[in-house]
This record gives sequence, C-alpha cells and structure tokens, in this order.
Amino acid sequence: MPTIRLDKFISERTEYTRSVIKNLAAKGEITVDGCIVRKSDSKINSESAAVTICGETVRNAKFRYILMNKPCGYVCSTEENDGPSVLALVPPQLRSKGLFPAGRLDKDSCGALLITDDGDLAHRMLSPKNHVPKIYIVELAEKFQNKYVDEFAKGILLSDGYLCMPARVKAVENCNKQAFIELHEGKYHQVKRMFAASGNRVEKLTRLTVGGLILPKTLGFGECLELLHKDVENLFVPPDFEVFCSEFFSDF
Repeated sequence: MPTIRLDKFISERTEYTRSVIKNLAAKGEITVDGCIVRKSDSKINSESAAVTICGETVRNAKFRYILMNKPCGYVCSTEENDGPSVLALVPPQLRSKGLFPAGRLDKDSCGALLITDDGDLAHRMLSPKNHVPKIYIVELAEKFQNKYVDEFAKGILLSDGYLCMPARVKAVENCNKQAFIELHEGKYHQVKRMFAASGNRVEKLTRLTVGGLILPKTLGFGECLELLHKDVENLFVPPDFEVFCSEFFSDF
C-alpha cells in the first residue's frame, strides 16, 4: 500500500506549506475519508484516500496537467519580466506548487498551452527526438500562395541563416489569407519568420494542437481545462494533419 504523510501529500498537490497544513489540521480543517484528522504527520494511502482541506478536495494524482487557451498579452514564463505570466490565469482550485508552462507560445500569440508540474513529461514532450508536432492557424497580410507548400516542405531558410525543419502548410478553404501550418520544432517567432522569409506577414497566430492535445473550441481565451494523465499521453499520438485541417470547420 503506497503510504505517505498527510502533510507531504497535501503540500505536493496544493500551494499550502507544511506549517500551514499543521495549523489547519489542528483546527479540524482537514478530513481523510470523511473523518477529521488533527495530526498532519498521519500516514494515508496516497492512491485511495479521500482528502479535503478547508472543504476543498485534494486530488490523489501527484502531478497536474492543465490545457489553457492562452490569450494574447501573456508570457509563457513563471515570472512576470515581460508582462503578466500565464500562471496568473490558472484558477485557484487548479493551482499547486511547481506549475510551469511546458513549451513556449509568443506573447502576442494565442491558443493551446500545456501547464504542468510534471518535469519528466515536459522533458519528453520538448525533447528533439520526440518531435511532438503542433498545428497552428494563421491570418496572413497577403494572399496564400501555392508555392509555400513546397517551400515549407523543403525547409525554410530564415534571415539569420537557420534552416527550419520541413513543415506542412495548407490554405484554409474559401479563405485565401488564412492557412494551417504544422511544425515539429519551436524556435523564437518561428512561424512569423518562416512566412516573412516567403514574402508574407503573419497578422494573427493561434495554436490549435500540442501533439494529440486538441484545443476545445468551447474553451474561451484565458480558460483552463484539467486533464487526466491518460489524456495527456495523447501528446504523443498527434492527429493526421490533412484530416485535421479538412475537419476543423466542419462543426461550425
């Protein structure tokens, strides 16, 4: 049976410190399986115990996974050096120590962003050998040109001399200034720099997928959705690009 101290269990899954947990336990603010527990060093079953603190349920899973629809104006950082952090948008009931954005999304871009406290999963996701693809939809300043398909497939050479990995791009049907693009890497302002190298300009960029995690169309800007670990494993089972693009507007 996987036992753990009650204060350690709670501190790993919330923003409460062990000293605060000890005081709350003494006041009768913590329950385990419906019974008040006043000693924070009590041992519990980490997998099956039903724990509450101040009336809020503490999840049993050690790690937290949050899919956010990032709005423009927020930075993918744990600090607020260049603007407000995306972590400020995480609702109190989903907050826990150690949360960070897994990967980057430019300050002036929006869309799917995974926030977690699982460092191992983030490392797997961001490792070059895994090549977790991401699909974006962009609004362009000029009309989409068919030549982009071959140019992106060969690998765009950026102005600083960096040769991008091959990428797929596809015009949005009935909208000649919108396009889908799938990347297997995430360099600084990469999508914008790729289109700039091809003679166009990105005016708006929205990330729709991170691997197999697809941004729900019902999730508003700044809203969050907590994921289960089994759902997060979809990161490594990405959708087919052509099928995704053809079905994206089907339920509008």
